[in-house]
Amino acid sequence: MHEIKLGDVIVTRVEEMHGPIMAPSAFFPELPADAWQEHRDLLVPDHLGADDDRVHAAMQTWVLRSEGRTILVDTGVGNDKTRPSVPMWDHLDRDFLDRLAAAGVRPEDVDLVVNTHLHADHVGWNTRLVDGQWVPTFPNATYVMPRADYQPRTPGDAFSDSVVPVHESGQAQFWEDTYVIDANLRLEAAPGHTPGSGVIKLSSGGDRALFAGDLLHTPLQLLHPEHNSCFCEDPAEARASRRRLLGWAADSGALVLPAHISGHSAFEVTHRGAAFAVKQWASFPRY
Repeated sequence: MHEIKLGDVIVTRVEEMHGPIMAPSAFFPELPADAWQEHRDLLVPDHLGADDDRVHAAMQTWVLRSEGRTILVDTGVGNDKTRPSVPMWDHLDRDFLDRLAAAGVRPEDVDLVVNTHLHADHVGWNTRLVDGQWVPTFPNATYVMPRADYQPRTPGDAFSDSVVPVHESGQAQFWEDTYVIDANLRLEAAPGHTPGSGVIKLSSGGDRALFAGDLLHTPLQLLHPEHNSCFCEDPAEARASRRRLLGWAADSGALVLPAHISGHSAFEVTHRGAAFAVKQWASFPRY
């Protein structure tokens, strides 16, 4: 099953796509090349290709059912979006909404969409193309977005096709610092990857979880938390957020659920000296 229960919250994983992304040296220019070879047992085949020497990653949405509401955490790349700078995202035609329906969620059922930050691969299904216009995919949802990331970028980019239409429809709600979703779920700031990046902490019954967004992109960053991806906009803040939140997860026994980790997608962590390590993978089946 692609579903687990954490306290009173049901968590479902819905995949948009997964596979090879980039060469390790391009994706993680700070990470020493020999680290990838040293830890191949951890990484291959789910996180590093055995034959293609590419970092493997997933685009996935976490569906949370909590206190009678249906909540989506991040919305992937989306269909029909013009993304010439990333050919694998350009004018996608994926069955994401069918996969969402298979998980028991129709667009009109969604109450809340949380974008952990506003990069293109986290906001894509915020909207869909209808009669040549970008309209909110989830007509009854409030979209919770970080105010610090709400900045126009290149015309025709994800901001204009996946963020602005939600704001113009009156469905956007901006947050700063913290945002209480309900008694089980709380958004907290985790700046660095972007100025407004955030994470969701789950605390329900005896269970703890961290929906980590882009806090990390590979399990190798547990062993090397000081190293960032090439997409982190403020490297010093990204390192600080990563260490702080992974430390909280290790101390509290929280399950860590990032946006892009492939394989089993989620894990518990433990301290290992000044770094961290996977304690146990989640029970989600491997991609």
